[in-house]
Amino acid sequence: MSTPYANPPAFHSDDIEPSPPEKAAFHIIPTPWENSVSYGGGTRHGPDAILRASVQLESYLDGSVPGDAGIYTAPAVDCQGPAEEVLNRVQAATRSALALKKLPILLGGEHALTLGPVRACAELGIPFGVVQFDAHADLREAYQGNPYSHASVMKRVTDLGIPLFQIGVRALCQEEAQCRTQSGVGFIDANDLYRNGYPDELLPPDFPENIFISFDVDGLDPSIMPSTGTPVPGGLNWYQAVDGLERVTRGRKAIGFDFVELAPQEGNHAPDFLVANLIYKFMEIVQRHNS
Repeated sequence: MSTPYANPPAFHSDDIEPSPPEKAAFHIIPTPWENSVSYGGGTRHGPDAILRASVQLESYLDGSVPGDAGIYTAPAVDCQGPAEEVLNRVQAATRSALALKKLPILLGGEHALTLGPVRACAELGIPFGVVQFDAHADLREAYQGNPYSHASVMKRVTDLGIPLFQIGVRALCQEEAQCRTQSGVGFIDANDLYRNGYPDELLPPDFPENIFISFDVDGLDPSIMPSTGTPVPGGLNWYQAVDGLERVTRGRKAIGFDFVELAPQEGNHAPDFLVANLIYKFMEIVQRHNS
């Protein structure tokens, strides 16, 4: 696959006029980072693939036009250099959106990038929790010697003292299971979802009102999301993913969001379009819940 092109379209810009940052409710932040992937590669191409797919979306969705709230697509984050430098740039890009009281939506890129926006949200000085949709727990202290690995990102989040709730996990090691217990991580794993569905109240009653949502696309089943580095069978289908987003945002305020680990496959654009659709559906959910 070719390298990411220099001038990707703005998100959904075929029939939704891009808004200036101060007027857009949603700030799209492309983050083409690929540093610690440990199986299949290609996450650096994810943001471009999502933006390309987004121009095929319909603006009208489930009774409204979410894009009417305004969508701004920021320049892609420079993802060259050491991990800490990249994370600082991701944090700064997120901070810019938050300073305008807008909702940052980061397009990954590998999952390690999530630490950047989480740090930016922590700067707000308000209690918040992280909700993670994922096939993996990502709670290793380090993976292959790298504490900034995609497999360690949620351990870095819990190290900050931020509450974490995981949805759809179906691959974790003993170290991660122990970390869940030690750090008080809440979860509903894929096996429980398959057998029992979502509970009426998905998040614990004492989970913070403000939430950052991190959606690793390998949380979806490989039958609909083969374009990811580590596909694990038994994942969420489309309606389970949408229902999960509905439930975690109901009665709470989303302060940030990322979609990570899309590794597009040449000749198969359906997964790219799925992610673009899910992002736009998330905008619809946020607009409806905040109205």
